[in-house]
Amino acid sequence: MAPGGLAVPAARPPLPGADAPGGTPATVRQGHDRPVPEGPEDEESGIGRLAATVERLRHEVRRAHAAADGRALVEMAKGVLVERLRCGPAEAARQLVALAQGAGVTQLELAADIVNQASQDRLAEAAGEFLARVSASRRAPADRPAVHRPEDTEPASVAVRLRTAESGALAADDTQAVAESILAHALVPLGATAVAVWAADGDSSLTLAGYAGFSDEEAARWHYVPPGVATVARRALTELRLVQVGSLSRTGLPSIGYREFPDGGRVAVPTGTGGRITGVLEIGWPQELEPQPPRIERQLEALAELCAHTLEEHPTPRGAGAGRRDRDLAELVDLAGGLHDPALVLRPHLGPDGRLVDFRIHHANSLFVDPAGRPRAAVTGSLLLEAYPLAADDGGLFEKVQRVHATGEPFRSDRMALTALVGQVPVTAVTGVSISRHGDGVLLIWRIESEAARLANLLQHAQRLGRIGGFEENLETGEIVWNSQLYHLYGLPVTALPVPLEQLPGHAHPDDSAAIRRFLRTLLHHRRPASAALRLRRPDGVTRHIRLVAEPVLGAGGRLVAVRGAYQDISSQHWTEVALAVTRDQLAHTEAQAAERNRLALQLQHAIMPPARGPILAPNLRVAVRYRPAETEHLVGGDWYDAVVLPSGQVLLCVGDVAGHGIEAATSMVVLRNALRGLAVTGAGPAQLLTWLNTVAHYLTSQITATAVCGLFDPEDRSLRWARAGHLPPVLVRGGEATALPLPEGILLGAVPEARYEEHLLRLDPDDRLLMYTDGLVERRDRSVEHSLGQLVGTAGKHPGDLDTYLDRVLTHSRSDTDDDTCLVGVELR
Repeated sequence: MAPGGLAVPAARPPLPGADAPGGTPATVRQGHDRPVPEGPEDEESGIGRLAATVERLRHEVRRAHAAADGRALVEMAKGVLVERLRCGPAEAARQLVALAQGAGVTQLELAADIVNQASQDRLAEAAGEFLARVSASRRAPADRPAVHRPEDTEPASVAVRLRTAESGALAADDTQAVAESILAHALVPLGATAVAVWAADGDSSLTLAGYAGFSDEEAARWHYVPPGVATVARRALTELRLVQVGSLSRTGLPSIGYREFPDGGRVAVPTGTGGRITGVLEIGWPQELEPQPPRIERQLEALAELCAHTLEEHPTPRGAGAGRRDRDLAELVDLAGGLHDPALVLRPHLGPDGRLVDFRIHHANSLFVDPAGRPRAAVTGSLLLEAYPLAADDGGLFEKVQRVHATGEPFRSDRMALTALVGQVPVTAVTGVSISRHGDGVLLIWRIESEAARLANLLQHAQRLGRIGGFEENLETGEIVWNSQLYHLYGLPVTALPVPLEQLPGHAHPDDSAAIRRFLRTLLHHRRPASAALRLRRPDGVTRHIRLVAEPVLGAGGRLVAVRGAYQDISSQHWTEVALAVTRDQLAHTEAQAAERNRLALQLQHAIMPPARGPILAPNLRVAVRYRPAETEHLVGGDWYDAVVLPSGQVLLCVGDVAGHGIEAATSMVVLRNALRGLAVTGAGPAQLLTWLNTVAHYLTSQITATAVCGLFDPEDRSLRWARAGHLPPVLVRGGEATALPLPEGILLGAVPEARYEEHLLRLDPDDRLLMYTDGLVERRDRSVEHSLGQLVGTAGKHPGDLDTYLDRVLTHSRSDTDDDTCLVGVELR
């Protein structure tokens, strides 16, 4: 332990190139140096010798700068020893030499350790964390070998590099020198080859304040980055954190040196003090960069802090800078006093570690209104979070003020909730907020909306949404006042002169002149409120349909002094009404056509198949039919039936259903019904008749499809031969029980060109009843056809009585709900 309580490091091997003050290896090169010709031919020439001389002088200058930086660090350590040992400078120098010799280290390494222990700042924290990790790795258990990395071989070099760079930065008089010192002393050992220091302006633009390792041509191209351009440095400035980019080409972010190192990696760190961001430190590597560990990030953040003091507005002399800040604050107070809105002047409040923790309310102007009702004196001098604790909410007022102070980018919002505590009750006011940075101070302006302002704002939005433009015309002075919406309706710029009411006919359609004259006579002569509908013709050729309303303003003695009113753009409503009228006409015409077609279809259907026919009498057979048309006329369908005694004495019994509705279905039904009647005269059986009828449906019509059941009853042997084409089976009622007949094979009519149908034979007994029907009798929307057919079979045998009464009851108790046509043929054997 050295005198004064300073810990002296243990003996360490000397660092390469650290014998001389500054400890900078002779191999360090700055990236912007030009290559030096080294060939023998060049050295023999005058140009080669001159270039070698220039290069040698450059190296000497760099070594001199490094030595000066090292001497500055040693002088800082001597100053610490003077303060700790209470001795003079000469004694402090002797103590430094003796301590270095006793520890087996160079004076530069010892000076870095002494300054680290004395300052305990961000640099000391970064170096200390690095040394602690190295020590832990060296104490690893024997069974688990320690992992050594290149940067771990010389632990003292971290402190030396950082402190040497710090001394060089403090001694530099501009940012360019700071960039060169940081690159040479601290970044080259990390593999970096270039560095750029950006100064951030209030509009979020970036200016290149210093650089090293980049060519002068590249620096000239990137001397200024406008706001809104996405770069690596802009990303760090926006996100307010260290940003790592593995490869510029893969990430796609442009930056200085992109053309020289397209695949290189970058690290950008915001620079600033006291919560105020003054710029960005950007570091470049020539190759792709792996993610850096936290200890390296700490070192880079410490280097960024070194750049902050040179990016201040007036860094030297320090007293003059403080005086300038005081003058800026006084000017800001004067500015707040001249505003017509409530305003607060805030200055940053830093914690013991130098970090921003709050803002102190330095001044409140005379118009200041506190949402909690407190006087100005109760707020002035307090911290912002003490006066308004609820401003600390995420995304709230404090965060906005903090960001403006950090970046200098102003913030404005027309509507922002500001909450204050009255007792323990939160009171929220809607305010318009404007925040801007001026030097070290922040100007916070808020305008609390009054009830009148809120109503005026609502009225303005209502007029905009309703396309209403208001006006007032003073008839005595000739002054006319329009709102902005009325200028828009007229198609005039806001700088144009308003149009008096008397000149309104010149801006309207000629056909509206009579209506406008009546409007003006009622308003100006009779002095009564008036309204008119007109077509306003604008200078751009657009015609607007306008509704104009106005009322007179009477003075003393009933004298007319002014007129006020409003224009409303009803163009959309007008064209909507026109379109609706056209649509109504078209719809009425279509409905009339449809009604006429349905009427004709219904007449045709009723003419061929009346709802009821008298019984057909044949030997041993009685036939009755029922037809129930659809309740809705436009659903007139193609259901049909037929029961006729053929010349052979057989009885033709059939029902069918043509797909579709309307007059097409009705006419197709007529074609099939008449064709079947004609074909039945040939004496062919039901299967053959359906085969021929399929040909008619497929070829001799517009390819209609239909279902049908066809039967031929022979009175002599009481036999019924029948076939079906996709139709529901007939129901046989025998002995009070009903059953559905087995289905013969047969596809619906018109589906395929060639079809064959199967024929079944049924012998009827006396008192048997046979029902042939279309699907309108049983079909339901909520049930399958099989289920509905089962219900019909279950109820068909429960209705005694004569055949006509029986058919009426079957129709009455039908459970169908599709409102479709229904045909029902009942056959009773006597």
